[in-house]
Order: sequence, then C-alpha cells, then structure tokens
Amino acid sequence: MSIHDDFDRIFKALAHAVRRQMLDDLKDQPLTTGTLCGHFPDLDRCTVMQHLKVLEEAGLVIAERRGRERWNHLDAMPIQDIHDRWIGPHAAAATARLARFKQAVEAE
Repeated sequence: MSIHDDFDRIFKALAHAVRRQMLDDLKDQPLTTGTLCGHFPDLDRCTVMQHLKVLEEAGLVIAERRGRERWNHLDAMPIQDIHDRWIGPHAAAATARLARFKQAVEAE
C-alpha cells in the first residue's frame, strides 16, 4: 500500500460532513461510541459505526475498548501529514507571490 493510497483514504474520510463533525467532536477529548451517537440523533447506531469505521481505516480515529465501552480517540497525525504535504507548501508559495505583488505595486 502506498502513501497515495493512505492519502486517498484520508481525503475520502474527510469528504463527508458527519465524519468531519465526528473529528471536531473528538478534538478536545476521546468519546464513547454511545456519546457520539447522541451527537447525531438523526442517525442510527449502525450508521455512526460505519462512519467510525471509515475514520479508523483512514487512521484518523483509534478505538480503545474499556470493558463494555468503546472509546474513540482522534489521531490528528494524518491531517498533519496532509498539511505538511499540500497546505503548508501551497500557502507559503501563495504568500510569497502576494508579497512580491505588493512590493511591485508599492514600487510603482
């Protein structure tokens, strides 16, 4: 499996609004699956579990069993990898172009 396959799974996971909301919900603390289900009253537990499975397969969520409970933890490293690969370099290039444009305008 290549790094491109990993990125494809991450982007697929991030493509759905429910999964992005789940990641936002997990940002500050791990939550049980039951708690997450409560955050999505329009979805049944099976659907929530399917979304969690996609997030796990993308490496964005790590599940931990504690007795009968399943605790879901955010793993933000794959998002950091995307930032390092695409967002950071593109933002830096765009900022540099804007700085050169500003200097050119001010020089005139």
